[in-house]
Amino acid sequence: MQTREALALLILRVGLAWFLFVWAVNKILAPEQYKKIWGYFYGIDIGATMPYAMAAGQIIVCLAMVLGLWRVVSYAAGFAMHAVTVAIISPTLIAPFVISDNGFPTNRNQAIAVAALAGFAALWLLRHRDHWSLDAWLRK
Repeated sequence: MQTREALALLILRVGLAWFLFVWAVNKILAPEQYKKIWGYFYGIDIGATMPYAMAAGQIIVCLAMVLGLWRVVSYAAGFAMHAVTVAIISPTLIAPFVISDNGFPTNRNQAIAVAALAGFAALWLLRHRDHWSLDAWLRK
């Protein structure tokens, strides 16, 4: 039983870390896009270097998550980072079946965001059973 739980949590944390990592690297590859997003959603000019700083912080959290290091903090940080995104897109969550003029469902990706947030919550809640983590190894 312990092996199955450890394997399941390893899969969950690596998958969720990869999910965040992709977004973090995109901040490095397309910093102007994130500058525009902050301006649009928050009305804040974050400058040219802030996307890189945000990406660096997210990458550090992703690495800690993959390793299972500082589980209480790193898993909570992953949850919090993604919760901000879900909070921002929350108006679209009440209308997941909107179809654009060209027949494309415009809000379906938001369902993915909610599922990922649930995964982050589950990972944090089950962190004490994450036996294949660096934290657990160091404790032994």
